[in-house]
Amino acid sequence: MSGNKGALAGLAVGAGAMVFAPVLLFLAVSGGGTEAGATGGGALKTGTVPPEYVPWVLRAGAMCPEIGPAVIAAQIEAESNWNPDAESPVGAQGLSQFMPGTWTSWGRDDDGNGRVSPFDPGDAIMAQGRYDCSLAKQVKRYKDRGIAAGPTLDLTLAAYNAGPGAVEQYGGIPPYTETQGYVTRIKSLIAKYEDVAAGGGGGGGGTIPAGRKMAMPLAGNPPMTSPYGMRVHPVTGVNKLHTGIDFGVPSGTPIRAAMDGTVTFAGWNTGYGNRVVISHGTMDGKTIATTYNHMSAIGVSKGQKVKVGAPVGAVGSTGYSTGAHLHFEVQQNGQYVNPAPWIGK
Repeated sequence: MSGNKGALAGLAVGAGAMVFAPVLLFLAVSGGGTEAGATGGGALKTGTVPPEYVPWVLRAGAMCPEIGPAVIAAQIEAESNWNPDAESPVGAQGLSQFMPGTWTSWGRDDDGNGRVSPFDPGDAIMAQGRYDCSLAKQVKRYKDRGIAAGPTLDLTLAAYNAGPGAVEQYGGIPPYTETQGYVTRIKSLIAKYEDVAAGGGGGGGGTIPAGRKMAMPLAGNPPMTSPYGMRVHPVTGVNKLHTGIDFGVPSGTPIRAAMDGTVTFAGWNTGYGNRVVISHGTMDGKTIATTYNHMSAIGVSKGQKVKVGAPVGAVGSTGYSTGAHLHFEVQQNGQYVNPAPWIGK
């Protein structure tokens, strides 16, 4: 915890006060700027974030391309070292170390528990994502107007620490020792949380193994808990076709795109819970799509293009589900087919 709060403290740099504020991150799941050195961080590395916070980090990291989940996580470590009850000597509170004055502008009841509190991890992490993305837009406007220069991520972090007014005043990262150190520290921590193999910003960086048509949607060799085929549904009790494969893995485990494609659906479905559908175009004259279901968090949006291996969300147990798992489906010309031959299971 830095102990100094600038932008979060709600102090007005533009009014002449030199302020310092900490920043926070999270498996938006998608991140990555277009400039060299401006990446918003790649996919979230499995096992680096406390599992109860993974869905929130992914959601916050998917709000804008400049701020990915690895950035969110890096900021949280720097701010509170993952302590949701953290309080600084100057009054900053919670995982994200928001000052009360700033919290009133950015805090919402994101976890739906009936209160808006910086000590509620879900509320804090989502507020952090909103604030980071707002600052990213602001510094990009400075760059477009020619009044500031530098990688967008660096300027965003500097604005979070010293306030956007300081970035505008100095035309880039201000010459404050703490702010410069803050930017350096967050960028060094990103590597700890970033899954380099999975990539970021919609670019997966993954590959489809030789002899297969698709990559596994989960890292490693996850256990199959229910295959494709007829079965009695565990919730409805109806004997019907199980239209995909279930993989039993912990909640919060990152889910990855099985092929390059375009997201055609990302939202809620009563039976599937949080669901993502990706269109992969045509193969052998047939249209192909994959679906990812029961997620605890969605990390992409409709219309977004993704590469194989790119993070699309996190494993959960939403919708008609009895426990954390990924229900993965393959559609061929709109009809469900057995995913096993496609992914080599």
